[in-house]
Amino acid sequence: MRIVVVGAGLGGVAAAVGLHRAGHEVTLFERGAELREAGTGIVVMPNGLRALDTLGSPLRGHEMLGSILRGHEMLGARAGLRDRRGRPLLVTDAVQARQEVGTPAIIDRADLHRTLRAPLPDDLVRTGIPVERLEPGPTGVTVISDGAPVARADAVIAADGIGSRLRGHLFPSHPGLRRTGRMDLRGMLPRPADLDPDLLACQLVDRRSGAMFGLFPVGEHRLYWFTDSALHGPPPGADEARRQMLSLMADWHPLVTELIEATPPADIYVDPITRLAEPLPSYTAGRIALLGDAAHAMPPDLGQGAGQAFEDAAALTRHLTGAGPADVAERLLRYDAERRPRANRIMRAASRQSRLTSQTGVAAWARDLLLRAVPTRLATRRLAALWHA
Repeated sequence: MRIVVVGAGLGGVAAAVGLHRAGHEVTLFERGAELREAGTGIVVMPNGLRALDTLGSPLRGHEMLGSILRGHEMLGARAGLRDRRGRPLLVTDAVQARQEVGTPAIIDRADLHRTLRAPLPDDLVRTGIPVERLEPGPTGVTVISDGAPVARADAVIAADGIGSRLRGHLFPSHPGLRRTGRMDLRGMLPRPADLDPDLLACQLVDRRSGAMFGLFPVGEHRLYWFTDSALHGPPPGADEARRQMLSLMADWHPLVTELIEATPPADIYVDPITRLAEPLPSYTAGRIALLGDAAHAMPPDLGQGAGQAFEDAAALTRHLTGAGPADVAERLLRYDAERRPRANRIMRAASRQSRLTSQTGVAAWARDLLLRAVPTRLATRRLAALWHA
């Protein structure tokens, strides 16, 4: 069966690999001039790793993608929330959580992209082709770029990201994206020799400003950090955003400003945090399916963006394995029935978590008081449930 995947981000590449390994004739279209992923570090939760493991059969000589990433597991003993000075608010036992449901992997985003696309033959990838619309017909879908047909497919997977043009065409009455009023600042740098290990895999929150700082190890020698803070107006450039964060977090734990100051602006990424204004009525339309952020863009607070995209890719691969052209619409309805309730539930949970950690004033004071009262055992169960999501 001929399948076109639009968008070569992490989810699109994973879907293309899975469908190719399932025996379909796959073409991956990418609007960029080359197949690559820019950015900093990324956390892939255990559910995402398990989904990657299903993209191919070891009996057919396929390498398990999730197993490759497990060489980048997070090995810290503690996780949780702390106040801006680094004092514990909610402490979890990461070792116990790993024993119950597995371990997240933390990896350079570009390295992850290269790992995922390695099994995909080069002749299946077409770069520099912005897909502007899809024209469904009774027996297939025509893919249009620059006003001209570039492919005819039995099924199309739209994985064209958070600003998906194809989503807007499929659901023109949907309100699309909505900014949360928050800004995400991210960077990576070499790991200092004297780093306090208790601060790794933790998130620091400030009840005065509602800002957050998170820190994760990437291998043995690098660190990935991020901030989440209020955004008023358009997002600033990296240099200005860096200055704003240094001023906002001047009285936080000293490590926070040290790491931000040590990261050159060229290695910092700034984005307004956006999400879908409301859940989509469906992830499919006939022979077309949406995947990843195109289907369920959510705030990053639960770290489930990549995991949910990989679950989409695994579900699509599973439902389309053995299918012929006449089966596509029915098989994609099965995909929608499986994935939409779960991904939408996590999307709502991520929005709730965003509101919780960005609270200020009396509400934030009460939040911190309650968090300190939560036993480590209960907090660990909550962490395990998140990693199992």
